[in-house]
Amino acid sequence: MARVKMEDIVDDLSTEMRSALEAAVREVLPEAEFDRYALFRAFKRAVRRKCSTWERVRDNHVEME
Repeated sequence: MARVKMEDIVDDLSTEMRSALEAAVREVLPEAEFDRYALFRAFKRAVRRKCSTWERVRDNHVEME
């Protein structure tokens, strides 16, 4: 199994993840008003609390370039 640093992945994909998180919240709660940057910061804190620094993922989910 491969290992990945979850917080670093979130940081590397911050633009894409911030947009996806906003789209998901708007889909579920279309009337919600929120600051997309504050929401993303809260998401990053939750990832830090809920995930280990290094998380194991299946090898078929990782491709080396």
